[in-house]
Amino acid sequence: MTRRYWNINLEEMLKAGVHFGHGTRKWNPKMASYIFAKCKGIHITNLARTARFLSEACDLVFDAASKGKQFLIVGTKNKAANSVARAAVKAQCHYVNKKWLGGMLTNWSTTEMRLQKFRDLRMEQKTGRLNRLQKRDAAVMKRQLFRLQTYLGGIKYMTWLPDIVIIVDQHQEYTALLECITLGIPTICLIDTNCDPDLADISIPANDDAISSIRLILNKLVFAICKGRSSYIRNP
Repeated sequence: MTRRYWNINLEEMLKAGVHFGHGTRKWNPKMASYIFAKCKGIHITNLARTARFLSEACDLVFDAASKGKQFLIVGTKNKAANSVARAAVKAQCHYVNKKWLGGMLTNWSTTEMRLQKFRDLRMEQKTGRLNRLQKRDAAVMKRQLFRLQTYLGGIKYMTWLPDIVIIVDQHQEYTALLECITLGIPTICLIDTNCDPDLADISIPANDDAISSIRLILNKLVFAICKGRSSYIRNP
């Protein structure tokens, strides 16, 4: 994998609060090598290591995107949801930002059936067929459509398992991470000081509670994906 320059600036990460970890009582000893210091009861992440692993992750997604690979971005907590959706739309990635439904990947056949049902209901809504149903039946269908849109809207165009999954907050998305591990899907994971860095293929130590930190990490990865996609388009 060729190393590239991704303009990862330590000062920019400091301003975004990427270096703030969890309280010293809530930490995983496996994160010791990623921690720079303690300050007022919280751990401070070593940003030099963050920059290194973020750069490696950018190289990985660039190479994958340049080969036409597909990505899934997962981040369902409130502070991450909007940033995940924005990043995914910009980079033309699939995403889950509301709730991870157990078995979404490991039970793919069931997910496919849900997606087909979602597509059918959307088509019925577009053609006006839902409005021609009896009020009670229409209400049931519309509630079902709303639920499917909420939980599957970000993967409605996903026809097969993703090639790489990007995860925001290892603890929150632990089920998604385990499904990826089970299926052998490579993962890039944003990890705070209370996480296990050994679970993901590339773990990026960073503050997973600050919107500015999450957005900065995702923006770097999205930039690399977009660069890779443009390379793929030029050299199909």
